Amino acid sequence: MQLHFSPSMRSLTISSSNGFTDLMKIKITARHISYKTVFHTILVLAFLLPFVFILTALVTLEGVNKCSSFDCLGRRLGPKLLGRSDDSVRFVKDFYYILDQVNSEQVPIDRKIPDNFTQLVSEMKSNTYSAKDFAIVLKGMMERSEREIRETKLQELMNKHFAASSVPKGIHCLSLRLTDEYSSNAHARRQLPSPELLPLLSDNSYYHFILSTDNVLAASVVVNSAVQSSLRPEKIVFHVITDKKTYAAMHSWFALNPVSPAIIEVKGVHQFDWLTRDNVPVLEAMENHNEIRNYYHGNHISGANLGDNTTPRSFASQLQARSPKYISLLNHLRIYLPELFPNLDKVVFLDDDVVIQRDLSPLWEIDLNGKVNGAVETCKGEDSWVMSKRFRNYFNFSHPLVAKSLDPNECAWAYGMNVFDFHAWRKTNIRETYHSWVKENLRSNLTLWKLGTLPPALIAFRGHVQPIEPSWHMLGLGYQKNTSIESVKEAAVIHYNGQSKPWLQIGYEHLRPFWSKYVNYSNEFVKHCHILE
Repeated sequence: MQLHFSPSMRSLTISSSNGFTDLMKIKITARHISYKTVFHTILVLAFLLPFVFILTALVTLEGVNKCSSFDCLGRRLGPKLLGRSDDSVRFVKDFYYILDQVNSEQVPIDRKIPDNFTQLVSEMKSNTYSAKDFAIVLKGMMERSEREIRETKLQELMNKHFAASSVPKGIHCLSLRLTDEYSSNAHARRQLPSPELLPLLSDNSYYHFILSTDNVLAASVVVNSAVQSSLRPEKIVFHVITDKKTYAAMHSWFALNPVSPAIIEVKGVHQFDWLTRDNVPVLEAMENHNEIRNYYHGNHISGANLGDNTTPRSFASQLQARSPKYISLLNHLRIYLPELFPNLDKVVFLDDDVVIQRDLSPLWEIDLNGKVNGAVETCKGEDSWVMSKRFRNYFNFSHPLVAKSLDPNECAWAYGMNVFDFHAWRKTNIRETYHSWVKENLRSNLTLWKLGTLPPALIAFRGHVQPIEPSWHMLGLGYQKNTSIESVKEAAVIHYNGQSKPWLQIGYEHLRPFWSKYVNYSNEFVKHCHILE
């Protein structure tokens, strides 16, 4: 470091000894300068010169490529403060511009796209890529990965749909074994309930539950969980309705596995005199309509109309809407309950994929304010996916009839745990409204809605629904794996609605124990059929 005084003593220059430019230059004006000023100037220099020396030494030792000192920081900030841009910043900006340009271009069909990152690096070393070439290759690789991920997800959903629509081997085995037992074992055929208890089947002082299902294992869990959770199980009456092919197995199970002191009745649809084709013409039309059968039983892949804009979520909804259960008589049976049980006034209807965790007797004390259906609304709640259902989620509002008749923002409600006041229901035209809209949907080739029995029920029960406290019925355990465990524990009824039923291998493992704890694994039929092993 060097210090230079001009001959006239009017300027003082400080410079580095390694050839760098002047670091400090002080000019002394022609005016009179006092000794006091010179003293203060020398004092300031005495403090500054050591720091200047240290910075100069650091720059010399570090070289121009290291950036740990304040001098290096100055070299970076300096050009920006002076309006000059750094080369690296300019390169990044140029690359951003190229990426934005390539974003609006199509990747050439004949362009060879590397299969992985290693191959990309290898080709970059062996070939001279321009920045634009690199951007196009990068875009091609990402687009191909996105397509493969999407196709894999759609295939996974299709496989899950087939798994959910099929009958597991263990449950099929259970049904066959019990049917055989019905034909060979008199105890399996004993009357349900016993003759002295028959009057209680129409006694309105009891708590009457109705369950419609062809799944023996599921039915046993619903009944067991209700009885074990009840404070007064001796006041419970279960009316289990099944189809003709499952009747023998269902009867055998409850005859051989009584749930005393509760009362169980098992009836097949063929045993209801009221269920004639004259009374259910809509269901006959649905079963015989060719387009309906093709829709629910045909090729679900070709019928899905998969396009580039089809998202996995929309595809999952399409598949769920095409479940064959939606044209099953058992699924539509709930709309005829007042006629099937003419002596009952108030019941709780349950789906077969629910578990009861709390005493439900208070449901009979709820004031429905003259309404027919006590149900949990599904348009509000903490779970924004499960509890965000309004009419627009179920109906095609591009159809003029739907747009004219319905409000897309009207709140939907849940099937699966409903308090039905049959006395109030019999004063309405709910069943006729249900029939007329199902017929209209058939005439429109299913263009009003796609999803099963809930949409026509939403219309038929309009003005007849009394919302009840959401903690009575928690939904989504069959399609929402992020369900809060704490919320599950607190709910009175948990509902595995969706494809991932707890009796299927695709069921969510962390949610299955809430259901499986009501399965009697010590039962000889359950053990023999290897249920859920």
